[in-house]
Amino acid sequence: MLLKQLVKEIPYTLVQGTLNTEVTDIYYDSRKVQPGGLFVCIVGTQRDSHDYAADVAAKGAKTLVIQHDLPAEVLATLPDVTVVKTSSTRYAMALLATAFFGHPALEMTMIGVTGTKGKTTTTHMIKAVLEAGGHKVGMIGTNGVYYPKHHYDLNNTTPESYDLQRILRQLADAGCDTCVMEVSSQGLMMDRVAGIRYKIGVFTNLYPDHIGPGEHKSFEEYRSWKGQLFQRCEIGVVNADDENTAALLEGHTCRLVTYGIHTPDADYRAGADYQLLRSKTMLGVAFHVSGKETMDVKVNMPGQFSVYNALATIAAAKELGVPDKAIHDGLGSTIVKGRVELVPVSHKFTILLDYAHNEAATESLMETLRAYHPARLVVVFGCGGNRSKLRRYGMGEVCARLADFCILTEDNNRFEKVEDIIADIKVGMQKGNPNAKYVEIPDRLDALHYAIDHAQEGDMIAVIGKGHEAYRDREGVKTPFLERELIEEYAAEKGIE
Repeated sequence: MLLKQLVKEIPYTLVQGTLNTEVTDIYYDSRKVQPGGLFVCIVGTQRDSHDYAADVAAKGAKTLVIQHDLPAEVLATLPDVTVVKTSSTRYAMALLATAFFGHPALEMTMIGVTGTKGKTTTTHMIKAVLEAGGHKVGMIGTNGVYYPKHHYDLNNTTPESYDLQRILRQLADAGCDTCVMEVSSQGLMMDRVAGIRYKIGVFTNLYPDHIGPGEHKSFEEYRSWKGQLFQRCEIGVVNADDENTAALLEGHTCRLVTYGIHTPDADYRAGADYQLLRSKTMLGVAFHVSGKETMDVKVNMPGQFSVYNALATIAAAKELGVPDKAIHDGLGSTIVKGRVELVPVSHKFTILLDYAHNEAATESLMETLRAYHPARLVVVFGCGGNRSKLRRYGMGEVCARLADFCILTEDNNRFEKVEDIIADIKVGMQKGNPNAKYVEIPDRLDALHYAIDHAQEGDMIAVIGKGHEAYRDREGVKTPFLERELIEEYAAEKGIE
């Protein structure tokens, strides 16, 4: 494709070369550049890829997109390279990739889901309901990319813009008529979703998270970027009960549809008298919906947060004309890996996996599980290394307050010592309950074995933090670690029934 076809939608200055340069592909990683490629120079938090201009040219890049001027001595070594300058290379890359892949989002109904917690479950619910209604759906998010007969993992909840557009092209070419995706605040702030217009944007809830070095400077900034989705969608499906909704929606340009439990005039409402359901293989909830629609709903996922996620799904589905039967069938069959996922290895106790890895998600999960009245609520958890210490204090406080017993262990330590992370967690535990009962087992596999070996009848054991992840990260090295399989293997080895 010619460069002049790619730059039509971005403001630019041609520094040197010609717009008739042929572009074979677009790159933002200097290690992957191939001859004939266009390289986007991005100013990152750790490095400035403008510094690699000469290197990528030597690899055969024929076009550079820059955000700031290159040194004259570097530019002088690139006489055969076309150089285009723009005010934001991240934004430019999104629109360049959109054009390069033929605007795939225009070929599908786009649904974006944002919020602190509930994004993954809500996208799965929407996907299940739409599929039950006969739609061919692609899904992008924390658990990876899904489309008919395909699934693969991702590094980010919302992929980099080039990768996202490539994925959208895959979905469209596979015949998907709808794409439902998680839209993170980072994805919005870093222009990963620039150029995409959503039919429906969904807001689940908001709590302090992703605040710190390399993320957001403040809660207000975090909230503001979440709110950007509602200036990029036609219909906003929003949680009327969340105290941050009004501020988050400032400047919105979409038509709003509301849902909630405690807001009397919400468009889709559930009563607070929902019924908890439990079996050996399922924790669920049943409730009545009123407002714009009236129906009784059953969801095979537990607690109040599942009611909220289901209400968001129902509202989105109704806006898309999905029939009631498909809504019931989809909600009744939704299973999300690593989200309150039961591992049925014993009749005597319950083990479940969940991705909860911050204070808000952990508190919500613990309160939900408490409502099922376990003999003991045991939690196995750690916190990620090289991330905000606020998560450690918060999770420690919540678990000390709401669990009967805590097993402190590792969770993707990255480049920190697990002992140091556990020490931070214990600071939070002192605040939550100075007398909390706990044990420290730094190796997570040993911690899982300990939890099973010491399980008592009626226990509910929540293994949280990793959920669907199939690895553990130690000093930047990822090795296989799929908790469901490890638990099932150990239970079988011990002959547990």
